[in-house]
Amino acid sequence: MSSLDSDFNELMARIRHGREFGHASFEPIFYLVFHPSQILEVKRRQLAWRSRLANDGWDVHTFSIADEIADILAKAPLRKIWLAADQRAPQAWAKTNASLTNAVANGALQTRLEAKLSALEGKPKAILLVNDLEALHPYMRIGVIEGQLQGKFHVPTVFFYPGVRTGKTRLKFLGFYPEDGNYRSVHVGG
Repeated sequence: MSSLDSDFNELMARIRHGREFGHASFEPIFYLVFHPSQILEVKRRQLAWRSRLANDGWDVHTFSIADEIADILAKAPLRKIWLAADQRAPQAWAKTNASLTNAVANGALQTRLEAKLSALEGKPKAILLVNDLEALHPYMRIGVIEGQLQGKFHVPTVFFYPGVRTGKTRLKFLGFYPEDGNYRSVHVGG
C-alpha cells in the first residue's frame, strides 16, 4: 500500500474517532498533507477515495479551490480592465498578481466555502473534501480562510494540502512558503 493510501486510511480513522466523541471545542478540520511532487498522484486517487467514502456511508461533497478561483476571476467587475492592462503590459506580473490577489483575497473565496459548509450543516453523514489548494498560489494560503471561518465547520472537512510538515502543527505551503503554525486542524501525512 502506498504512503498516500496509508495516510488516507489514518485520516479516515481520525475522522471516525473525532465524530464519535464530539468534542465541544473541536472543529472537524483535517489536512491530508502530501509533498508537492505528489499533487498529480493525489488528484488521480481522489475519485477512488470519494467512492470509498460513499461506500462507507458518507455523503461526499467537494469544493475545488481552482474552480472557485476561476469563477471569481471570470466574473470579476474589473475583468475587462485587467485584460486591457495585460495587453498593454503582458510582462507586468507583479501588478497582475496584485490585482488578482485583491479579487481572490477580498473574501469572495471564503464566502463561497462558508456557503458550502452552511449548506451541509445538519447532515449527519456529510463530509466535505476541499481540493486544488495549489491554486491559491500566489494569492493567499488556506490558513487565512480557515481562521476566518472559525466556528463554521460543522461537518468533517478535509483539505488536500500540498506542502511539507515541519512539526505537529506547522506546515510549509507548497514546500517553499514560510512555515505557518496557525492551524487548528488535525494533520495527517507530510
